[in-house]
Amino acid sequence: MGGAVSAGEDNDELIDNLKEAQYIRTELVEQAFRAIDRADYYLEEFKDNAYKDLAWKHGNIHLSAPCIYSEVMEALDLQPGLSFLNLGSGTGYLSSMVGLILGPFGVNHGVELHSDVIEYAKQKLDFFIKTSDSFDKFEFCEPSFVIGNCLEISPDCTQYDRVYCGAGVQKEHEDYMKNLLKVGGILVMPLEEKLTKITRTGPSAWETKKILAVSFAPLIQPNHTDSGKSRLVHLPPVAVRSLQDLARIAIRGTIKKIIHQEAMSRAGNGLKNPPRFKRRRVRRRRMETIVFLDKEVFASRISSPSDDNNNSEDMDEERPEEEEETKPSELKPDPPVNFLREKVLSLPLPDPLKYYLLYYREK
Repeated sequence: MGGAVSAGEDNDELIDNLKEAQYIRTELVEQAFRAIDRADYYLEEFKDNAYKDLAWKHGNIHLSAPCIYSEVMEALDLQPGLSFLNLGSGTGYLSSMVGLILGPFGVNHGVELHSDVIEYAKQKLDFFIKTSDSFDKFEFCEPSFVIGNCLEISPDCTQYDRVYCGAGVQKEHEDYMKNLLKVGGILVMPLEEKLTKITRTGPSAWETKKILAVSFAPLIQPNHTDSGKSRLVHLPPVAVRSLQDLARIAIRGTIKKIIHQEAMSRAGNGLKNPPRFKRRRVRRRRMETIVFLDKEVFASRISSPSDDNNNSEDMDEERPEEEEETKPSELKPDPPVNFLREKVLSLPLPDPLKYYLLYYREK
């Protein structure tokens, strides 16, 4: 068993490794991965493995390898305001990262076969909203999860801008998946042992691109009832935001702009804080990799010729001269400050309104 990238000591180091290996290539995807700690979606007794580039499965709970999720996120080409459907939404880890990019006017739906996994996903989503400082850096499109077999979605459901399926799709179901897309939409799914990106360019026109060699467990076929009828899955309606929600979004956005302007003003007055700690030493590795993950997933990448000259070379990233003699005890950064929370709590408003602006978070 092996990983496409080296294990990290924490979530940020895992993301550094994924960037270095070119699995994460855009700023939006990087921000989403850094905002949500992968370990938060593990059971406590398995968290030691959270920052390895490996899939994890326990009972019905399953997480794909980080390199797979990053390739999926990049292929989906997510933008604010789009609609997204996650087939086999699992723990909600991917849906939550997608929600950070979609923003408050997007649509974020998931279909999951197992009721216990949906309950687990809801717990993790609630934990993220209530405790994560990263939550306030984004306007979040909260995912909604429904139980059912993703091959039994009601034919009158709306179509989506982006669709991902997290299980192996048989060729016979390819057209079914395509029909979930709007024109101009993107579908990413494992098809015939390849992670595949399909773009709907017209009512009956498609562009297909093979991204990565993978091996996923296949979709579970529908189990019909005694009457022979299937159990149709009805997705949540696309609801219009309430005036109250729109007001909260607008107020939070205004406060963020004020915080940004204040920070720019301080920087312009020469009050910009110097770097507090050295940047870590980075080892450059070849891109040629193979991953075998107990029949869960494997990925193969092609080496870049430019890597051959740097295969075993250690490189130091630039660091401020004044930091050269920093003592080890001083290398740890201060905990991040949640400026939005501090600003909201300082406003001359009733406490219930402050809590509403903070999404009732308790931390």
